[in-house]
Amino acid sequence: MMRFCKNCREIKSCSVQSETAIKKSREITAEAVRESGYCCTFASEGYLPALRDDTLRKARDDYREALKLIKAEEIEEILKKYDIGKRPLSLLLGWKENTLSRYATGDLPTKDYPEMLKLISQNAAYYQNLLEHHKEKISLEAYHKSLAAVKEVMGRKEEELSKMEEAVCCLLEEAVEITPLALQKLLYFAQGFQKAFHSEFMFEEDCEAWSHGPVYRRIYEKYRNYGCLPIEEDHQSRCNKLSIEEKETLKAVAEFFGCYSGKVLERMTHEEEPWRNARRNTDEGAPSSEVIKKESMTRYFSSVREKYNMINVSDIKEYALGLYEEIRQQRILLVSLKQ
Repeated sequence: MMRFCKNCREIKSCSVQSETAIKKSREITAEAVRESGYCCTFASEGYLPALRDDTLRKARDDYREALKLIKAEEIEEILKKYDIGKRPLSLLLGWKENTLSRYATGDLPTKDYPEMLKLISQNAAYYQNLLEHHKEKISLEAYHKSLAAVKEVMGRKEEELSKMEEAVCCLLEEAVEITPLALQKLLYFAQGFQKAFHSEFMFEEDCEAWSHGPVYRRIYEKYRNYGCLPIEEDHQSRCNKLSIEEKETLKAVAEFFGCYSGKVLERMTHEEEPWRNARRNTDEGAPSSEVIKKESMTRYFSSVREKYNMINVSDIKEYALGLYEEIRQQRILLVSLKQ
């Protein structure tokens, strides 16, 4: 191979040698093979720009893969998918306007940013909520172009909802003014009672024991922009994957638990063993992503069915009333102690 040698200052014959370059961060090690050109006359490292650039690019790609960071090509796919530019998308996400441009050209992003990008890539509904809530940050033209693109994507994805997402659609259709906080608890109750009455869980996703009660992270990310407000979106029934029994469970949960506020439902779940067991090693109010084990939910909701002598899912009404009365009495006692 003939290349320019920085030591000889002329084009010389050179050899290529390889060595392993190691980069460490956040307890993760990424390795890449670093190739260098050596002048055959002086056995000194030569100047091989193309080889150097390829090595650096490979090291960056290996590092991204090890940390599971989003790749530059994936960012370009997001921009194309939603017909949005780098600057407006950065602004929608609350970043500096040149942040996405730097990542798209090879800079290594911090871990939180790639998670946001992967989320909007996989969840068109979440991106639409983001677009609607922050449209004032971008031009009207950019907003309308991207809105048309995301609606087209959602139209194509309509039949690809997971069972958990279909369960959300059914709950939003059955109940009135569900906030994101309430939605999480209704999903949790539906999952537990479905297992108790029909021996199988409704969907496979795990629930986490957050400080405000059980949370399904994917659903949280999808509706978090609503804050404490009721979720308002087109939730026409799309329950193709749900069985008749599952729909009955969702309807009963929406009727007997959906009448309570998110905060009341939160208190209800705090009284139950699955959430309490998952947080037994966590300080009160501290953040946690500990999974509420399905085995714990199975034992608890089966015991509830037996205790209340439930014959069918409509019998959960008595349990809901009992939970509400329990936390109401606790509130009365707390007020009396403060007086």
